[in-house]
Amino acid sequence: MATRSVEEIMKAQGPATVLAIGTATPPNFVLQADYPDYYFRITNSEHMTELKKKFKTICDHSMIKKRHMQLTEEILKDNPSICAYMAPSLDARQDIAAVEVPKLGKEAAIKAIEEWGQPKSKITHLVFCTTSGVDLPGADLQLTKLLGLHPSVNRFMMNHQGCFGGGMVLRLAKDLAENNKGARVLVVCSEITALLFRGPTDLHMDSMVGQSIFGEGAAAVIVGADPDASTEHRLFELVSATQTFFPDTENAIGAHVREAGVTINLSREVPEIIGKNVEASLVEAFKPIGGISDWNSIFWVVHPGGRAILDKVEAALGLEAEKMRASRHVLSEYGNMASACVLFVLNEMRKKSVKEGSGTTGEGLEWGVLLGFGPGLTVETVVLRSVPIENKS
Repeated sequence: MATRSVEEIMKAQGPATVLAIGTATPPNFVLQADYPDYYFRITNSEHMTELKKKFKTICDHSMIKKRHMQLTEEILKDNPSICAYMAPSLDARQDIAAVEVPKLGKEAAIKAIEEWGQPKSKITHLVFCTTSGVDLPGADLQLTKLLGLHPSVNRFMMNHQGCFGGGMVLRLAKDLAENNKGARVLVVCSEITALLFRGPTDLHMDSMVGQSIFGEGAAAVIVGADPDASTEHRLFELVSATQTFFPDTENAIGAHVREAGVTINLSREVPEIIGKNVEASLVEAFKPIGGISDWNSIFWVVHPGGRAILDKVEAALGLEAEKMRASRHVLSEYGNMASACVLFVLNEMRKKSVKEGSGTTGEGLEWGVLLGFGPGLTVETVVLRSVPIENKS
């Protein structure tokens, strides 16, 4: 398959490596089967019986079992403007996000740092990504204080990026690690639904789809080049990372900050667009290692933006059902957590591989790919190389 040796590739661009992964979710969660009743009750919309039936159908077909949400019933009762469809409510939403986004990010970061096993003083860079609110100073500074990082840590704040953010932050972390000797980059994606939640409407069904799929979660990753084998454990090597967008698709996915919070539009054509274009992006991404003759010969870490997206990618590439196992599991257990979601899938891939004794962190396979999709319509493609699973016993 490869026309160049791994050593040649890494000599050219440096072995940026994932050294630890941590995830966190709010303790409060909702079961998808119960959510239509809850959603229409808490928004005082039980009189919209026909719309509720449609919403239940959407939820039933989502392949989601549960979603974690920081917005408890008590919080929503105290903030009735959030429950209306388009009531002015940005202040209330932003007040919640400013506190909860860095707080949830801290939980994930602590887990990643604990797994890494190194002192926090070795963290040289912090990349923070969220679609859930904008504040100055931002969540990056708040997290720096919450974790007790050194004030001189190099911070990068990525606001309002959307679902491709999980791939984007790995691309940035790779560049930082490979171009700053000794760098250790803490990447954090933290997403909550306070800006997105709103009552039902029959005017925009894409809003209803959004209410049925988005959940909350935070993921943290530590990335470094040339890891110290005596103190650090490799999980995945980031061989290459690229971003592109599909032509004439900028209106397929959108999110807009308004007085009523963040409104979203999701075209029904998104899964079809991704299915038609994904292979061309993959072919380009794998050129440096000589290409891939069989897409089933690699492992897959795909952003589970929704059931239809995973189905279309699977069908377009002729993938065996188990190739999307990690992505479908994360979608089922958490829903779509925007930028954090694909990092949950990466962690699930690692955990399943260890549990099943696969031999490598990529289900026994050497090569793999991480795909993130979002507004633009943008795709982030990260070529991964798994590593042998270390026996820590």
